[in-house]
Amino acid sequence: MTRATDRTEACVGMAESPQWGVARPTAAEKALLTASAGAVYRLDRRWLCSPRGPKARMLRSSMELPPLPRHRILVVEERPSLDPPGFLRLRRVMLRVGFEDGTESAPFEYDTIDRDRLDAVVIAAHFRDKDGRRLVFLRSAIRPPLALRPLSIRPIPEKETLGALWELPAGLVEAEERSPEGLRRCAARELLEEIGVLVAPDALAELGPSTFPAPGVVGERHFYFHVEIDPARISAPTEDGSALERGAVIAAIPIDASIELCRRGEIEDAKTEIALRRLAEL
Repeated sequence: MTRATDRTEACVGMAESPQWGVARPTAAEKALLTASAGAVYRLDRRWLCSPRGPKARMLRSSMELPPLPRHRILVVEERPSLDPPGFLRLRRVMLRVGFEDGTESAPFEYDTIDRDRLDAVVIAAHFRDKDGRRLVFLRSAIRPPLALRPLSIRPIPEKETLGALWELPAGLVEAEERSPEGLRRCAARELLEEIGVLVAPDALAELGPSTFPAPGVVGERHFYFHVEIDPARISAPTEDGSALERGAVIAAIPIDASIELCRRGEIEDAKTEIALRRLAEL
């Protein structure tokens, strides 16, 4: 394997190998590598470039994903909030159930979560390679609630990477985006922030109906979109300023491989699996 001072050169320097079956990047792929500030991986062609240096590594299987970033969540102090509600609000209400036969249940207490920016968009950005196969972009994400799962309630052994997930680009809908046109503007903004590609809002197409991800806890609705992009036009993700978006890894993977990774539990995010399966049906 050749070492070079440029990520593109590092990938180009990898020779064909019967053992690894490595293919050299195409011109479009080299442009993608050069433009991206983060790590971009092509799993079907079995090349892999490190996110922060010239070293190139090869994958043994087109079904592999690069390692998730080993970010950690550190609990410094548990402080009960005495302030007004923040990003999330707990709503504790007394309810009844009115049944079809006209009877009503006894009153009962129910807790639900609310927030100002309640809904979210989920976007599958994809492209076709020279062989006509569709590849889709995934992004690593760090999720504190997963990292904070109590040991005492875990029914199965958890991964060392608990707290990190592979996801499609996604984000919350702002107040001024609460319309069909606004949802597309939101999706376009999230693509620029999370994978570094600029698309026109009207280029985004709906990817099936919306869904409720956790209807027993929150009224959040997910809206799904997809768009075909030119991978050579990807630049550095702008991010949203949050520490949780820093150091993410971006991967481009064939859609059939992504479905298999869902089956194997390597992709554990529910909204991502829904969108990937819908994209595979197009």
